[in-house]
Amino acid sequence: MIQVAYFKYTKKKYGEGRRIFKMSPLHHHYQKSGYHEAKIVTRFWIVGIILAVLSLATLKLR
Repeated sequence: MIQVAYFKYTKKKYGEGRRIFKMSPLHHHYQKSGYHEAKIVTRFWIVGIILAVLSLATLKLR
C-alpha cells in the first residue's frame, strides 16, 4: 500500500512515478540491492525472534 500510494503521489507531483522499494515482496528488494538470500533469511529470522521476545516481555500476565 505504501509503494502504490507513493508511486501515485510522485506521478502527480513529478510527472513520473518513483518507488520506495525496488521490487515486491520485500525480500526481493534486498536481493536486487545485492544481499545474498541466506543473509536476508537469517536477518528476517533474527528480527522475528527479537519481536517475539519483545511481545512476550510486554505481555501482562495476571
